[in-house]
Amino acid sequence: MDFESWWLIFMPLLFALGWIAARFDFRHILSETRHLPDSYFKGLNFLLNEQPDRAIDAFVEVAKLDPETVDLHFALGSLFRRRGETERAIRVHQSLLLRADLPEIKREHALHELAQDYLKAGMLDRAETAYLELESTAYSVQAKRALVRIYESERDWVRAIEAVKQLGQQVDESVPQRVHYYCEIAQKALELKPHDLPAARQAIQGANQVVRDDPNASTPASRARLLMLRATLAALEGDDQAQREQLLAVLDQAPEYAGLMAQQLITVDTRLQGNAIQTLSMHYQIYPSLDLFQVIFKTLRTQQDSETAWLFARDALRAHPSLLGLDSLIEVELAQTDQVVPDPNAPLDSRALNKDDLMLLRSVMKQHSQRLDRYTCQVCGFQAKRYYWQCPGCHGWETYRPRRLEEN
Repeated sequence: MDFESWWLIFMPLLFALGWIAARFDFRHILSETRHLPDSYFKGLNFLLNEQPDRAIDAFVEVAKLDPETVDLHFALGSLFRRRGETERAIRVHQSLLLRADLPEIKREHALHELAQDYLKAGMLDRAETAYLELESTAYSVQAKRALVRIYESERDWVRAIEAVKQLGQQVDESVPQRVHYYCEIAQKALELKPHDLPAARQAIQGANQVVRDDPNASTPASRARLLMLRATLAALEGDDQAQREQLLAVLDQAPEYAGLMAQQLITVDTRLQGNAIQTLSMHYQIYPSLDLFQVIFKTLRTQQDSETAWLFARDALRAHPSLLGLDSLIEVELAQTDQVVPDPNAPLDSRALNKDDLMLLRSVMKQHSQRLDRYTCQVCGFQAKRYYWQCPGCHGWETYRPRRLEEN
């Protein structure tokens, strides 16, 4: 390849231009740095050392000296909200929204931050208004997710369903709790006095449609709840056979949740003169749970005889030792008999205690067992005496296992 010698003239010139440009940029950076107050660097240092309180004080001083620092105001607002000072965070973001020279993208950012402030402060109506304004912005998806949380908190299940539908049009993801939204509507209708059976039936049909449209929305918990609601609806309609069929379906479709509906099954099966106790006893061998154990023992003790009940209890407790289980046995025994006279010459496994002895034994055990008699959220650890489909603590769905703390 031929090389033109006159190109050599441009080489020193290119190097010179590069050197000048580098000097200019470096001087510009130094100039900008000199204009930053010392409080700015102090604030950064406090943040790096995980001292947010002192960082906030430093950044507030910077904001006073230079009110044009929009990004710094965003940082201050976030720090205030994180510290729980939602009133100060709200004031910071409101002041940004009042600026006429704020670019549109920054305005949307400020509105999103303000909506988060309102949500953190529990001002759900103001948060909802702010998020609705963000529906056609770059924060649309985040706004829809927040609106779903707000409607859940307000237990406005109809609007929650609509919000989830709109969210599904923007992002391709499954929302399993949609089934529970319909179940909540059905449950509320069934609890009304008088019962609103048409509304309950319509909500159950809505839940069925969700499962048909999105198989991922069908989980063991949602299946169990839906079947139990169908059983309740059948009971209110006076159809014992349909109620029994729905409850038996729980054993197949959501076997771990049998303990939650076992007493209902026993009640309706007694009217139909069936043999649910045997079915539940066999189910217990595969899916043991304390709730199921309690129902089976109580039923055997009241409908058959004490020997059969205690034979089941001894075998169950040998396989799955439980303080709560033993406590339940004593409670049922105390309710069934005023006094059982012990026979000192009887075999060990058939001896009985009198009522006073049973009461003493139960009072001692109760001090230790009552701490274990809780359902526990697997996400936040919130403990409750009753089972929840949605955790009252973290508001997560299906975070409770249908098992007591002692069984986990």
